[in-house]
Amino acid sequence: MSMLDDFTHEPRIAYFSMEIALQNDIPTYSGGLGVLAGDTMRSATDLELPVVAVTLVSRAGYFRQKIDAGGRQLEEPMHWQPADHAEPLNAKVAVIMENREVWISAWLYILRGHMNGRQPIILLDTDVAENSAEDRRITDRLYGGDNSYRLKQEIVLGIGGVRLLRALGFEIRQYHMNEGHSALLGLELLHRFKYPSDDLRPGESPYNIPQVRELCCFTTHTPVEAGHDHFDYTLVQRVLGEVVDIATLKRLAGDESLNMTRLALNLSEHVNGVAKRHAEVSRKMFPGYRVKAITNGVHPYTWTSPGFIKLYDHHLPGWCHEPELLVRANCCIPDEDILEAHRQAKTALMDKIKALTGAAFDSTLPTLGFARRMTAYKRPDLLFSDIGRLKSIARSQPFQIVLAGKAHPHDVTGKQLIELLHRHMRELGDIINMTFLPGYDMDIARLMVAGVDVWLNTPLRPMEASGTSGMKAAFNGVPNLSVLDGWWIEGCIEGITGWAVGDSMESANGNDALALYDKLEQVVLPLYQDPAGWVKVMKGAICKNASFFNSHRMMRRYTTEAYIR
Repeated sequence: MSMLDDFTHEPRIAYFSMEIALQNDIPTYSGGLGVLAGDTMRSATDLELPVVAVTLVSRAGYFRQKIDAGGRQLEEPMHWQPADHAEPLNAKVAVIMENREVWISAWLYILRGHMNGRQPIILLDTDVAENSAEDRRITDRLYGGDNSYRLKQEIVLGIGGVRLLRALGFEIRQYHMNEGHSALLGLELLHRFKYPSDDLRPGESPYNIPQVRELCCFTTHTPVEAGHDHFDYTLVQRVLGEVVDIATLKRLAGDESLNMTRLALNLSEHVNGVAKRHAEVSRKMFPGYRVKAITNGVHPYTWTSPGFIKLYDHHLPGWCHEPELLVRANCCIPDEDILEAHRQAKTALMDKIKALTGAAFDSTLPTLGFARRMTAYKRPDLLFSDIGRLKSIARSQPFQIVLAGKAHPHDVTGKQLIELLHRHMRELGDIINMTFLPGYDMDIARLMVAGVDVWLNTPLRPMEASGTSGMKAAFNGVPNLSVLDGWWIEGCIEGITGWAVGDSMESANGNDALALYDKLEQVVLPLYQDPAGWVKVMKGAICKNASFFNSHRMMRRYTTEAYIR
């Protein structure tokens, strides 16, 4: 009996993503996109939806972050052994790259949910004996290499992934492209689904585009241009050749270059952004396309701290399967129990800070948390726009700050921001206790979203497509103090679930620092001194945000709106 028999007996949804966070110590993720993909699969597992995920094995991972004495990010390889976590599959397929066969094998990782569900994750791997030394490295580094390397990875993911699923005996009812990296799967489907040549009139396209569109759905995740891959057609023809004729490819993917987002848009019947505002922005970016909104969510059990899990299990049994039950937290859970669960989470974070940095934090002080990919549009430096004002606030109302996040190895500005944050730490050291936790990963994120008192997010509007870290904080009763962009436009009820920084208009970007200082000094820090008032906001975050912004609700919507049509 094959280990796949449990998963191939019924048609499944094929979920393609360049990165998926399977577990903390498997470095097949770089940040939000991969963590969201992992949460997507964890909810699919809990809900027992028929899904199979396809991603790259990424043997050398993304990178392990170290910070030197000057605050500079250093990157080290983060190798892992697939054999320690997954089973090799007895199938190989070939794709043609640069006029030669490149063979692709696969590993089966079985995602096991805490409610006994299971989902298959297929990890594509070119490190096989049939390939040259160069080709064996194609699936090694997540987001590594030059444009040629990235294109080869996306050929493996999209074209190789579809072929591998077929070779393994999967019957696929729908293909879900999580971001444009996997859009080449559409070309493989076009190659497979052609009209009979006898039925074609002279000059008529042989490709059954409507059938391919019916099979595909696409989720776009970012308004940031760097998140939309483009490949020069000279490179495409050299590496890929002609899976479909160049005239058809240009019609679907753009005349100037192969735009992976445009290709996915043209070959998908269902297209969605990841928040209501992001869908609006995407419709402006890609006029003429119908872009719906399915706002992201986070996996309830994964991102809830042990103390709150115990609390919810006792007062709201079944919350893990029906997170909407959390709307009752306000009346069903005593204030003192909420505060005690948070105290436990805060202690755990303080212990981690001590272990990683040697810094001693005061558990009685309000603690601000900021952790995400370090890049310019996230504005991690906004809080430090006016050092004098920040010092003045801290002298009268002491608080402390915990920071974390990685910059992409090629993002020079992102790396400079990490250095800048460390300079600010030295400047403010006598007034504000600050620390930067190196090696940001899922485990550190779990501790931070639960252990801080206020979650901070300060993106440049409208560049935050959704954001999910603040949703994770909500499951732990941690309110957000954030710029009105992405999901927070939907989640912010002023003074109930947290607080807005400025308004939702793009013109507010230049005034955000002043708005942040005012809200912190005049509203947030004074309220922290009133435990009864503070716990009301904690409960508001749980009742109004955690109950809705979860990946169970998100997957139920994908099922009814994208998968079953």
